[in-house]
Amino acid sequence: MKQKILFLSYILVLSFLITSCKNDAIEVTVSEGTNMAAALSPDQSTLAMSLQGTIWTIPVEGGKAKSVTDEMGDSQEPDWSPDGGKIVFHSYRDGTYHIWTINKDGSDLTQLTSGTSDNREPDWSPDGKSIVFSSDRSGNYDIWKIDLSSKELNQLTTDKANDSNPAFSNSGTKIAFVSQRDESGIYILENGTEKLAVPEAMRIAAPSWNTDDSKLSYVAFTGKTMLFDDKNTSYIYLANLNDGSTEQISTGDEDLFPFRINWASDNKLIYTADGHIRKRIIGQSTIETIPFEATFTLNRKPYEKKKYDFDNTEDHKALGIASPVVSDDGKKIAFAAKGDIFIQEIDGKLIQLTNDSFVDLEPDWSPDGNTLAYISDRGGIMNVWLHDLKTNQSRLLSKQIIEDTSYPTWSPDGKKIAYYTQNYMKKWGYGILHIADVASGEVKVANKTVWVPSKPSWSPDGKTVAMMALKAHSTRFREGFNNFMLVSLEKDTTILVSPDSDKPLGMRVQNGPAWSPDGKTMAYTKDGTLWTIPVNMNGEISGKERKLTDELADNLSWTGDSKTIVYIATDKLKQIDVNSGKVKEIAIDLKWKTEIPTEEYIIHAGKVFNGKDSTYQENMDIYVKGHRIRDIKPHQNHKPGTKIIDASGKVIMPGLFEMHTHQSSNVGEKLGKIWLSYGITSVREPGADPYDALERKEAWESGVRPGPRLFFTGGLTDGTRIAYGLANSVTEANHIRMELERAKKLGYSLIKTYVRMPDSIQKVLTEGAHKIGIPLSSHELYPATKYNVDAIEHLSGTSRRGYSMLLDANFRSYQDVVQLVAKSGINITPTACLRTGYFRLAKQYDELLNDERNRKFLTPEFLQGLYAQTNKFDSLRTPKADANYKALLKTIKAISDAGGSITAGTDAPFAPFGSSLHSELWVYVDAGLSPFKALQSATIQAAKVVGVDKDLGSIEAGKLADLIIVDGDPLKRIQDAMKVRTAIKNGKPHTIESLLY
Repeated sequence: MKQKILFLSYILVLSFLITSCKNDAIEVTVSEGTNMAAALSPDQSTLAMSLQGTIWTIPVEGGKAKSVTDEMGDSQEPDWSPDGGKIVFHSYRDGTYHIWTINKDGSDLTQLTSGTSDNREPDWSPDGKSIVFSSDRSGNYDIWKIDLSSKELNQLTTDKANDSNPAFSNSGTKIAFVSQRDESGIYILENGTEKLAVPEAMRIAAPSWNTDDSKLSYVAFTGKTMLFDDKNTSYIYLANLNDGSTEQISTGDEDLFPFRINWASDNKLIYTADGHIRKRIIGQSTIETIPFEATFTLNRKPYEKKKYDFDNTEDHKALGIASPVVSDDGKKIAFAAKGDIFIQEIDGKLIQLTNDSFVDLEPDWSPDGNTLAYISDRGGIMNVWLHDLKTNQSRLLSKQIIEDTSYPTWSPDGKKIAYYTQNYMKKWGYGILHIADVASGEVKVANKTVWVPSKPSWSPDGKTVAMMALKAHSTRFREGFNNFMLVSLEKDTTILVSPDSDKPLGMRVQNGPAWSPDGKTMAYTKDGTLWTIPVNMNGEISGKERKLTDELADNLSWTGDSKTIVYIATDKLKQIDVNSGKVKEIAIDLKWKTEIPTEEYIIHAGKVFNGKDSTYQENMDIYVKGHRIRDIKPHQNHKPGTKIIDASGKVIMPGLFEMHTHQSSNVGEKLGKIWLSYGITSVREPGADPYDALERKEAWESGVRPGPRLFFTGGLTDGTRIAYGLANSVTEANHIRMELERAKKLGYSLIKTYVRMPDSIQKVLTEGAHKIGIPLSSHELYPATKYNVDAIEHLSGTSRRGYSMLLDANFRSYQDVVQLVAKSGINITPTACLRTGYFRLAKQYDELLNDERNRKFLTPEFLQGLYAQTNKFDSLRTPKADANYKALLKTIKAISDAGGSITAGTDAPFAPFGSSLHSELWVYVDAGLSPFKALQSATIQAAKVVGVDKDLGSIEAGKLADLIIVDGDPLKRIQDAMKVRTAIKNGKPHTIESLLY
């Protein structure tokens, strides 16, 4: 624990040293809270309250809240010591949830648990000698107890299902807890025996005992989760332990929070709901509110923003060197760039192997060096192709492959190829390992689905395939560590092994495990750097790990003699001699230029929505010269020979921004066309394999294939646990420094932190990002708004807590959320279409799915799946689901009305690329925003948030010519913004016909 505290002290010192500017404090006072918990002191004089990650106290009759903890701990779910002198709570202060105590006056902050396991939901014993809590330290959530004198830990439950929310009886002889066992409900532990006391199929939160221990109160939810579920209704129940009966004492109209209820007497309950602290007398309909006021102080600091040069015509070094792989003889590197396959002879010439309009990616050498396997969309789907280097001809690996593929990898004998298939409609992100016979094309499924696996790697005897896969710490939460997954092709079994049980390994993409050809070593990344570890012939670990580099390493591949590893080192390709540690740079002389047209033309616009004014300019001429708007004037006749784009019966708008999507070049050439066909000329990507993103960006900007502007980042910068394949655990000071350096060298437009990132490190990353002029975005509200985080992704995003600080289980947000967002100036991208909005609108508006772009770009199976999901959703709609959805819309409207910054994004491909952005705008109008305000969220406001509003986001003389021509009247009917006839990106027109046919 001391090492971790010292590390965090170092982080805070580093934070202090980073350059900052003078700031003005902003005070935000709120009288409502979202998902706050309250605990009544033993003398019933005081309430301890967790509000936005801070523990506060208020008098029991209400009043001004006083903060007991600081804001940096994500402190939740308080409980009192029996003498009323201390408060216990769980806190994420050191990057793992642990049990902490503090005196009620804010002194003597003490950490009770330590280690890499999460510990939650503490409850103090009546005798004051111990605390019970839930913890995943045994592989799933169980009930544990800590003796406060000896600090000894004892595990109280051992069932394989998750046990949580323990509560001591007043006598101290029993512990009630929630369990997700086959017979789910509330169990009581007494004298070492566990008994199901309250069977309950609904999701239960936090049981608590009445004064004589004859009853239990609890909150139950009808949905599948207490995070978000549009079908959720919440109720208070009382369970009579004497006769086994249960009584529902609330009507379902209250928006109850999932926390322990306080028994002030045998008939008086104090709890949190509807943004307030409530007091209820059992058997009476009257509910009292205990008022409070809590004041947050925000320290927002201005910083100098990154400057974008959109007029640069010079050569750029290609940084989108995707999936480089060394040949067995160590003499050549194959890689993908700008949609084609290249071979770089080490210290020799660069050879372009493919040169066509298709997207060719992920090359892999055959052992004899005569053939490259790669994936390409040349056949309509992303399939595996084989390129014979002697004949310079490519052929399809197998006609049996009918779904998109990724990561083809040759077996050591050259007779087989391992690859994954993916079907995003059936199950997003899951890859199914297949083995194809190269000669016959026969394909066999080798393993069950794996969530976002890494590139596979073969054992020397071809009997085992290794990949990186997630091992969750429990089934209660999805986060965990990356492990080596070893798939036995003979036994049809899998095992998970890891070189470090206390840390996640690197991003799963192409960062190992890379099995050495001699079978003795696995290479992988950890803390951003390159490591190796000895293994046996089955891939099981047989020795100690060894660190090879002090610089970032990505995309690992071995030479055939097992002596050298080739890797990407931030913006360079390098090779390292495994034995000596000698490093050599591999030069790749590949360049590209931004495509900047030279043509001049005039657009005769019937109406112009310029992005800033709420009304149209009518009958206007827009003069375009090259890639910029030269002038905007009332329409006039022009001399013969002048190039005119006749849009006299149409509306001209700024090109749209999609502010939240996660892409993959594996979608193929159609991806860029999808965006443009829906009028989207700029895309913000808050989470990507940076080299995959750069491949896209450079292909689109150079004009190799059509597509929007791309504002991107690298992986999801996360904490000590991760989930997604793109999640990058960044917790060490040197790794933080290297990632900030990578952001600068690769030209990131933002840094995105993810849900397990503790505030102490997120604060450092925020200041580091600002130092290089780029914003930082996260899922967090507070204290992110205090220390200058720029943006929030999702109103209903994933949370490490199991509940959100932005939106509760019934889709409600309260004054704390609205005011902190609006007054801080932080931007929020709600991605509301994810929360049933897309399918609601698809049922309401046939044009969302019944569209020529869907028929062109989506497979029939995928489109049929969208229709099926739409119909399924509609068949399951309930009045409560509709009410919860309207509550979500109410929050969006409240933030907008309060002056908050909202931008439109969708988290595509969770909703389809392109059409989902329009559904998001439709959601905003359904929420009560005007079409004008909705369109601004995808034009000028989006440009401001990205930092490019001097060049983009509105139609003004001197700005870049990113424009769209649409039919209809989008300022009156928002759906008409989807009626795109031409998209002009960087001055180059793309008609809908040219994009579709």
